[in-house]
Amino acid sequence: MSESDDLPIIDAHQHFWDLERNRHPWLQDEPPGAFRYGDTSALKRNYLPQDYRADARGQRVVKTVYVEAEWDPADPLGETRWVSALAAKHGIPNAIVAQAWLDRADVAEVLAAQAANPLVRAIRHKPRAAAAPHAVVRGAPGSMGDSRWRAGYALLERHALHFELQTPWWHLGEAAELAGAYPRTLIVLNHTGLPAERSAAGLAGWREAMRTLAGHPNVAVKISGLGLRGRPWSVEDNAPVVRDTIELFGASRCMFASNFPVDSLVASFDAIYSGFKAIIAELPRAERRALLHDNAERIYRLAG
Repeated sequence: MSESDDLPIIDAHQHFWDLERNRHPWLQDEPPGAFRYGDTSALKRNYLPQDYRADARGQRVVKTVYVEAEWDPADPLGETRWVSALAAKHGIPNAIVAQAWLDRADVAEVLAAQAANPLVRAIRHKPRAAAAPHAVVRGAPGSMGDSRWRAGYALLERHALHFELQTPWWHLGEAAELAGAYPRTLIVLNHTGLPAERSAAGLAGWREAMRTLAGHPNVAVKISGLGLRGRPWSVEDNAPVVRDTIELFGASRCMFASNFPVDSLVASFDAIYSGFKAIIAELPRAERRALLHDNAERIYRLAG
């Protein structure tokens, strides 16, 4: 056993779904929408705590964070109730990132109800995003610069909720502006800023955008979602992205996550976490523990 293998893990980003009982349009509607990994047919099956534990059995996962899984947007509170029942029965997840639509008329009511749940720590609403860097329109409806969207975002602080941001790296300039405008609200960037295009130019753009965002102390990053279409997850592909992210944000503002079962499209759970551990093997033990466990414990208030 390597020294990293005995460190506990808090998986900071995972999902469950029961497609026989609940509605997830992205998994059930036809034709399926575009997805960065390609074909999603392998995900169109129930995925519940027993399935997660089977996938994670080779790693020392002690707690998990459930992230909203694009449940029926007409019923954001239904997802939270369902996941809370799973937690009561199975012991995971231990925290919830809940769904809310920041630019909807009912945002104040939904945020208040989500915040009342003892497992809810944060909200995720994927803001409108352009398909490529040259197509970005600042202030577009539904984007981070939209005044209506920002009015909803401003309500997070009163409920002590942080914001989980999933957006392509070419929108991280807007994210930096958001972090500066609301310095008391933590932003947790999902999936490493989505560096899906690994050309030299693509990585240079991603790195500069991440550098801009890292200048704001109220931003943390989940290192996850690093799969590439048509390629198995590998240390060779992903080590530069992981190391650059840690260099830019520091080990105290990064945390690892599986993104399971979504990332089962590119690798096994064990392959992903063993890869993370291999990439950070030369870091001091305290930093490795922070990346695997302690930062998620602090950010999602999971001590005890």
